[in-house]
Amino acid sequence: MSLDTAETRTERPQGGGRRAYLSLYKALGRGWIRDRSQIFFTILLPLMFMVLLASVFGGGDTAASRIVAVGDVAVLDGADPEVFTVTGASDLDEALAMLREGDADAAVVQDGSTVRIYPSATNSTSGAIAAGNLSALVDDVNVEVLSAAAPNEPVLETDIEQADGGALKPIQYLAPGILAWGVAITGVFGAAGTIVDWKRDKLLRRLRLTPASVGTFLSAKVSVNLTVAVGQTAVFLAVAALGFGLHLSAWTWFAVPLVLLGTLAFLAIGVVIGGVAQTSPAAAGLSNLVTMPMAFVSGAFYPLALSPEWVQWISYASPMRYLNEALQSVVVYGEPPSAVLPQIGFLAVFAALVALLSWKTFKFDEL
Repeated sequence: MSLDTAETRTERPQGGGRRAYLSLYKALGRGWIRDRSQIFFTILLPLMFMVLLASVFGGGDTAASRIVAVGDVAVLDGADPEVFTVTGASDLDEALAMLREGDADAAVVQDGSTVRIYPSATNSTSGAIAAGNLSALVDDVNVEVLSAAAPNEPVLETDIEQADGGALKPIQYLAPGILAWGVAITGVFGAAGTIVDWKRDKLLRRLRLTPASVGTFLSAKVSVNLTVAVGQTAVFLAVAALGFGLHLSAWTWFAVPLVLLGTLAFLAIGVVIGGVAQTSPAAAGLSNLVTMPMAFVSGAFYPLALSPEWVQWISYASPMRYLNEALQSVVVYGEPPSAVLPQIGFLAVFAALVALLSWKTFKFDEL
């Protein structure tokens, strides 16, 4: 059944669509602000997780980086075994193959005074940590050489492909991950619970008797969710930067379009759940069943590269993984938008496919 008949469309006054949209946007926005449970689950709960996990991981030790040394790498001779686990490779091709297979975090080649570091692209987080620790090791060696006033010893230089130049702090992977989880909660819970309420109250059926179309109402609702997501992003990054020392890159602004795209993807999931659930508790339960496991398999709470291999395989089907990776790339590593085109493509395709599925299968007058 069509959501909006031709007859009802012709009866609506010209130019009324925009006014109706703005009125609905303001009304739905005020309703969201007045709903304390929405504010808690959307802003406060993810923020509490970030503060808690950053505090816990911030005082703990990280796992030793797995380094593949190609040939003789003198800079690793004095490496701390608690920081680096070093294995050898006969040539660079063998080392890069180990990186692709996830068996190492970084490969190192020393050519005279140049130390070339190849961080893992398969395990991007552990690769960045390893690259940062190796850069710190080279700096320490240079300090020792200069302190010893040894003119015959060359000053080492690093040649690294990653933008991050220091050891990765816990907040640098927690902030993007928890933000991605918060965006998921906003989209999934917001859409699923709202859809169940709409069906229960026969709201969309009643809307067809008013000057505002169902499409206008849905557009206003989606716009409110997108506005909330932008505010959520600003709060998270501000707390992470001011409270935990997260260094924001010059490309941090691109987190906004990434979050908007991610919100659309998770809204689509919420619409599917809202179409299946019959009651509000059922919608909340199904939403939790989706968002919580997804957070653990997507690297939101812990670096995905340090997770079991089977978890990493599952994560490839999770939109939260790609949102997390994209946010981390532009906010933490300072990579330009072109570097996250694969993640953007996955999120866009995922949102379109799930939205199409929900549109084809959803029945507004089910109850």
